[in-house]
Amino acid sequence: MIALLGSLSQMSEEELLDCIMYLGGDSGSTWCMASVYKEPDWSKQMETVKQNIIKRLNYGNVTCSEQYKKLAKMCGKDNFSVTDIWSVFPVSGIVKEIDDHVITEQRGQYTNDPYPIYTVIDKQCKHNTLYKDTWFEITPDECGYSLTGAFVDTKCFGSRFEKGAKTEEHPEIDMLYLQGLCTSALADVQEIRNRMCEQILHFFTQMKSTFTTLQGPHMEEGYQVLCNLLEMNISFHKGKDPSIYVTNMNELLEGKHDKDGQKVQLHDTITEEILKKHTLCVCHSFFDWFPEMKGLKKQDTKYGSRTLDEPVISADFWKVIAKCIEKVSQWDWGTTYNFLYKMKADDVHTSILKSKTRQYEDTGLLINSPYLSILRKERNVDLIISLDFNSGVQFETVDQVAQMSKVLQIPFPTVEHPGNTEELEDFYVFKNNPNAPVVIHMPLFNAMNCKGEVKMWENKYTTFQLAYSEDMISNLLEKAGLNIKNTKEKLLKEIEEVIQRKEN
Repeated sequence: MIALLGSLSQMSEEELLDCIMYLGGDSGSTWCMASVYKEPDWSKQMETVKQNIIKRLNYGNVTCSEQYKKLAKMCGKDNFSVTDIWSVFPVSGIVKEIDDHVITEQRGQYTNDPYPIYTVIDKQCKHNTLYKDTWFEITPDECGYSLTGAFVDTKCFGSRFEKGAKTEEHPEIDMLYLQGLCTSALADVQEIRNRMCEQILHFFTQMKSTFTTLQGPHMEEGYQVLCNLLEMNISFHKGKDPSIYVTNMNELLEGKHDKDGQKVQLHDTITEEILKKHTLCVCHSFFDWFPEMKGLKKQDTKYGSRTLDEPVISADFWKVIAKCIEKVSQWDWGTTYNFLYKMKADDVHTSILKSKTRQYEDTGLLINSPYLSILRKERNVDLIISLDFNSGVQFETVDQVAQMSKVLQIPFPTVEHPGNTEELEDFYVFKNNPNAPVVIHMPLFNAMNCKGEVKMWENKYTTFQLAYSEDMISNLLEKAGLNIKNTKEKLLKEIEEVIQRKEN
């Protein structure tokens, strides 16, 4: 997010930004895109836009109450998934805002700015190695499969379709959800699951502390059940001994039965399957065991001496927490109604057409760059400036794209480079295929802007560090900007050569 912001800012300063036709992003870069595109014609006021974003990142705040309000609204969807929870907790907390805007609001507002392309992948297609069908893009005008050409109006993305006809309209996804959808690869499954369980628990206890003491039959007991369930999941997935929580849970649920009439009891040996089964059992039976939590409203104050003006926990609060725990246990990402359901489309794999819903996730789980959507043949791109913000193996993304393009028969230049090296340059050009676009590859940390300290900078800015200090933000903006400033003349030369080639 920060590296792209620094790059765009410097491109504007060097008067290079106005020749960019498309801005493609995946993963964290989409957080920057969502931020800058809130301002119409942002490229004409780049410095002001940048300063506003920096101020928000450094001093902004999203309260638990704001998160709860958003989560309760999302929870009402019939395809509520882990992506909704991920969007509200880590994402809103990192970008310091809950963005309720929708991407279609950007139609026609950005005539002087690059056209935004947000990219994700189809999870099922990735697992089935259906690479032509894997790449999915979201723009202000249309959403769909970049390489097969199957698209739907963005206003309709998420609504239910059958045989090409809309059968049930659903609200358009907002920018907060889109940012969560695009950034689901910040860590592996266990890392994300632990982080989300911890954040749900923190949110749960923080919200509870804003209310009066729980009163009424078994209210405190129900609260302890959900807290203990989260603690048990966190302990198990961190590889710690969860036995104390197993004992607590058995005591809390003594005499309780599941919906099949079976006694609810855990034994000492806990496996992932047993934990998941128990977690879902508790979530599904919770309101049968604690029926008073179904309908406690503000006016239901017959317990104790509480007055009508004192805050209480509503029934929706308990439902939201139980639903979040359930979805994290089931681990469904990006569940969205399939607009291609039961359609006839020769270019689309039949498995997609038979599916009522699809699951979308971070492009970084396959190739951490939006190349394939940019290479969509209708775009007829002449030159790609690839700002590579990946940590880890150098040249990994451009190598992967070259291999994927060969498999999919997409024109792409041959990629030759020195491999992993401390003397990593800031500018590489691949242009040995007259039928393919020129590709400029620009690593974020390199020998030019880091002066022999590439590894130190890579170690300083890691993927798992989800909050940067004010100084870290400032330093990273500077490094990203230096890459553009140092290579301006090289960029201009390549742009001029492309223009000359087209004229000839």
